[in-house]
Amino acid sequence: MKKTSEQLAWLIRRHGIEMTHLSGGSHIGAIMSVADVVAVLYADVMKYRPEEPKWQDRDRFILSKGHAGASIYAALAEEGFFPVEELKTHYQNGSRLSGHVSHHLPGVDFSTGSLGHGLSAAVGMAYAAKKDKNENHKVYVVLGDGECNEGSVWEAALFANHFRLNNLVAIVDHNHMQSLDFNENTLEIEDFGAKWKAFGWNVVEINGNDHNELKAAFRYADENSKIAEHKPTVIIANTIKGYGISFMQNDILWHYRFPHDGWEYDTAVNELHKVKPDGIIDPYTPNGIENPVMPTEDDDIGNDHTFSSTWNTTYPEIMRRVEAKSGSGEREHKL
Repeated sequence: MKKTSEQLAWLIRRHGIEMTHLSGGSHIGAIMSVADVVAVLYADVMKYRPEEPKWQDRDRFILSKGHAGASIYAALAEEGFFPVEELKTHYQNGSRLSGHVSHHLPGVDFSTGSLGHGLSAAVGMAYAAKKDKNENHKVYVVLGDGECNEGSVWEAALFANHFRLNNLVAIVDHNHMQSLDFNENTLEIEDFGAKWKAFGWNVVEINGNDHNELKAAFRYADENSKIAEHKPTVIIANTIKGYGISFMQNDILWHYRFPHDGWEYDTAVNELHKVKPDGIIDPYTPNGIENPVMPTEDDDIGNDHTFSSTWNTTYPEIMRRVEAKSGSGEREHKL
């Protein structure tokens, strides 16, 4: 039976917890924030055939923020492109499921991970379809907000508007965090929507963790694609990094950390079980975790892990720290 977007989003999150837990891999925060976008795309929006991954009329999809690749692997497995059991091999030696998205998997059109490349590739696909007069498919690309610091993104945005690529839809997973901090503490990008409008795109700004708003945004993009010589559409999906797990939400620690044995894994699994939709089964812990390990006051939970929480831009302070650590004789090398 076909899954709803809500069911698929839950499964993506549950698989994401398990995959990163087993592999010791990272980027669970990004996987959780983008899960709803990916689920709506695969459950309600895109055309594809799992039994025929290279079907000519399929919609093309690129996850430009390829470090969240576990979300795509989970969606593809649940939709029948390959066995769900293979998800357990994520990030393992010899596995097809590399940490960043790999085209060696059926259903993956483009390997990603080096940020700033996905939109350019998607623009090329959409432009090629226009040149071939192929109106049977669209191109969807999901970007991270942090990668929009890359100049290549804006070059591609200019190209897409100039050639009126109304068969292209970009979705930005705007979880407001990147690398070691919040976007605005790293490199300011707001007013984000105004920037895309200035580059000639139709812009829709929504709550990217709300399935109804996502579906309405994709309907809007579809309606605009039917207008001759119109423009590409960008959906700015405002999401929460780590969405769905209370202690991961808006904590940059979970950009890199994976759920370890103990309270991290147990709490994450049980929090998901509290909101599990009807009609699906957890393939790893069907009933949740009995007698879970709980965090204590000594555990690193609820703390500010952003770079800016400790960063002081004054050079005298940097010098003081260096001298305290290494002595003045090593100062030049350390700086």
